[in-house]
Amino acid sequence: MNGVSSSISEIETLIAGLAPHAEKCEILICPPATILDRMSQICKGSPVQTGGQDCHFNEKGAHTGDISADMIADLGGTYVIVGHSERRTDHGESNDIVKSKAEAVLKAGLKPIVCVGETLEQREAGETLAVLDDQIANSLPENAGGENCVIAYEPVWAIGTGLTPELSDIETAHKHMRAKLNELGVADFSNVRLLYGGSVKPGNASDILAIEDVNGALVGGASLKAADFLGIIEHS
Repeated sequence: MNGVSSSISEIETLIAGLAPHAEKCEILICPPATILDRMSQICKGSPVQTGGQDCHFNEKGAHTGDISADMIADLGGTYVIVGHSERRTDHGESNDIVKSKAEAVLKAGLKPIVCVGETLEQREAGETLAVLDDQIANSLPENAGGENCVIAYEPVWAIGTGLTPELSDIETAHKHMRAKLNELGVADFSNVRLLYGGSVKPGNASDILAIEDVNGALVGGASLKAADFLGIIEHS
């Protein structure tokens, strides 16, 4: 819930600074729905894609205040984040709800970014890998695969706190997720991109992105300013 009309200048600054980096990574911005249309228009013809932060699992209906995947597509979005920890925690979204949303995203011709991750209590109880197993097994659509789905690991306790796991912890989590995807028996899952999210910033991006099976970053606060986001892109 950050960004109003005056924030759109940041996307223009971002696009202007991307020339040296546009060929080496895929760049996505998921702004609030209120400015998604305008950002999509600005990003046309640039290396930057746009997407939604959430969607309803129904295509349409009496769901006042919600937004559908079709609406996001109509506004130029190509991806939708589903199951973000703040949705799971603040809105009580279960794995089943997240899965239904991801299915709706695919049906609309968009790609879901399915978020998974443990709380501080679960981490301290040694349950991180079990939580990841459960969320991956039960939040992904049956027809998800490497070409149409992305998974983002975001430790809930690291979001917006300035805290990050040890690099070895991130490596263990991503390696475990990759093994879990392979275990599910769908060959295409082996190519699913695994993003890390949780206080990623220019100062730690290069170390995090160098970890095996970390295929990108889900950036929160550091994406609000073009200079910070460009600093992360430079290390990709």
